[in-house]
Amino acid sequence: MIYLELLLGFLKVGLFSFGGGYAAVPLIRETVLSYGWLDDSRLADLIAVSESTPGPIMVNLATYVGATQGGVLGAVIATVSSILPAFLIVIVFMKLMQKAFKNEHINAALDGVKPAIAGLILATGVYMAVNNMITFMPVISFDIKAVALTSVLAVIYFGSRKVVKKGISPILLIVISAIAGVALYTG
Repeated sequence: MIYLELLLGFLKVGLFSFGGGYAAVPLIRETVLSYGWLDDSRLADLIAVSESTPGPIMVNLATYVGATQGGVLGAVIATVSSILPAFLIVIVFMKLMQKAFKNEHINAALDGVKPAIAGLILATGVYMAVNNMITFMPVISFDIKAVALTSVLAVIYFGSRKVVKKGISPILLIVISAIAGVALYTG
């Protein structure tokens, strides 16, 4: 039964995700929570791992969720289910739309979708940051270490853009955050 649920759940994610992996995170969250596969805390951990490992976040996240629920076969089913719709849609779409991309109305519609994608990504980032720094049960409390670490990383990221035009490498920022996390949260 879990394999069928993984297939259907990640087919839905693959079919209705528009704008890349980060835009798919809210849909993945909704799917994972609705099936009861993971809670928000565990999902946040898997999102962090998915961001820091090579490959698209949606595929990594589908693989990790599938593996936690159904082992290797679950990972394969979730991964293939999440990418198959996009693969087929792109092939069919490109075949049908070769001439349409020269139409200014179609290009305008696609340009109109871009702010919605940016909003989804921003909302997910804000949601994750707030959940990382604030605990709501039983009373509202702040994880001062998480607030400090998030603030320092934001200063490093945005400050580096002032010093170096390209800014700090995302890889270096991940390494810095991992080292800081180990230093702050162990022992």
